[in-house]
Amino acid sequence: MGFPKIIEGHLTEHLAAVEKLRAQQDFIEDLARRILACFKSGNKVLFFGNGGSAADAQHLSTEFVVRYTRNRAAMPAIALTTDTSILTAGANDFGFESVFARQIEALAQKGDVAIGLSTSGNSPNVVAGLKTARDKGCLAVAFTAEQGGKCAEIADLTFRAPTPVTARAQECHLLVGHILCDLIEGA
Repeated sequence: MGFPKIIEGHLTEHLAAVEKLRAQQDFIEDLARRILACFKSGNKVLFFGNGGSAADAQHLSTEFVVRYTRNRAAMPAIALTTDTSILTAGANDFGFESVFARQIEALAQKGDVAIGLSTSGNSPNVVAGLKTARDKGCLAVAFTAEQGGKCAEIADLTFRAPTPVTARAQECHLLVGHILCDLIEGA
């Protein structure tokens, strides 16, 4: 297959997935309102995931803390994927499955929003993080691909990107994250 066909394939898949997001506008608005309520109550958002989802967690928490498009007060958000000492000590002492749950145990409070990103929906450490978040009284939100996996079974809310393709799901996660930032920043 030549380069033009590969490029066209990616663009076609991307556009199809993004077009299907229109059906999830109510979900996106509801989640934005819940995050706004979280911030207004003095709480925070915690993001976590592995690999590309770890990068998305960092990206989205940065948009809240620094800014998306408007200069405004910082909003309390943190990516649980950035502290190498915590991640490696936790993985070494308790196993990699516990790296997010342990941080949520230490940092989360009732009323926080915990957003776990896992395209498979089955990442053991994201599943464990969401479970601990629920146990602590947080709103546990999963961002997955269309199948949802174990994360969807545990989370209070699940954004299922309307595609089984990992790359397209991650693109949808970031787009929805940007929409959330825009809605919340403008409120």
